[in-house]
Order: sequence, then C-alpha cells, then structure tokens
Amino acid sequence: MPKPPRKKRPRRPPHPRSAGSHSKSSGAKNEPLTSEPRRTKRKKSKLTVAQVVAGALDDLKAIDVSLLDVRHLTTVTDTMIVAGGRSDRHVRAIADAVVEKCKKEGYRPLGVEGQKVGEWVLVDLGDVVVHVMLPRAREFYNLEKLWDMSERDEAAEAVECV
Repeated sequence: MPKPPRKKRPRRPPHPRSAGSHSKSSGAKNEPLTSEPRRTKRKKSKLTVAQVVAGALDDLKAIDVSLLDVRHLTTVTDTMIVAGGRSDRHVRAIADAVVEKCKKEGYRPLGVEGQKVGEWVLVDLGDVVVHVMLPRAREFYNLEKLWDMSERDEAAEAVECV
C-alpha cells in the first residue's frame, strides 16, 4: 500500500537573537561554527603597480633603478623598470620582494622568469615589467639604451650634424 503524502510544514523565520550569528552552544556570540577565518576578497590598493614596485625595490636596496616609459614603443607593456642587485642572491631576493608586495596589494604577477639562476630575473605585472639584473648582465644587454628613444634621437641628431 502506498504511503500517504506528507504535509509540508511552513518555515518559521529565524529567532531575532540568532539571526545572522552561528553561535556555539557555549553561548558565545558571533563566533563562527568553523575554526577557519572567513575569506574576504582582497581589494586593490590605492597605490599604482609602479609605486608598489618602487617601494619593494627601495626596501631591498636595489641599485641604479631606472624607469622607462615605453607606451609609445610597444603594446606589450606601459612601463619597464630596470634595477640592479649586488649578487645573484640579492637579485632573487629583490624579485621575491616585488612579487610578494604586489600580491599583498592585490596585483597578481603574470609571470616570473630567471628565478633559479638569479643573473637576470624578469617579473611581468602586465602594465609594468620589472628587470632585476646583475651589473655585468645589465651592462651587456643595456636595456635602457635599447628602449629609451630619446637617447637614440640624440645620437641620430649628432650623426646628422657631422
């Protein structure tokens, strides 16, 4: 024989004192049932990516920091920051600090290259690309001269004058 259908009970609204709080039986107010803290969405910092990177470079004493505006030269990035370190360990530490501070401020790096070797570490943050290099690599590749069009223009004018 089939069972008779059950009547649905109407839902009662929660008690006003317990609404919104999931408290334990100990009577503690506003304590969550789980021991894990609630995860909140990180808000982006009021600082720009370049300001966050500059702060990280300054904190770890990066040497000879230069900022290049490359918006008119490429669509890949807006700004390149080139900095130096005294040793491969210093270069890796600077790059780690840049990544850590950017993550803390809500900017996720798109990629990090050269972290294992430490001679030249590139941190891609989208609008900003950070190059941290040893002095010999920096002198060899000379990125400032490669990407700075004003230096090229001055050199071309000097050649035309001669």
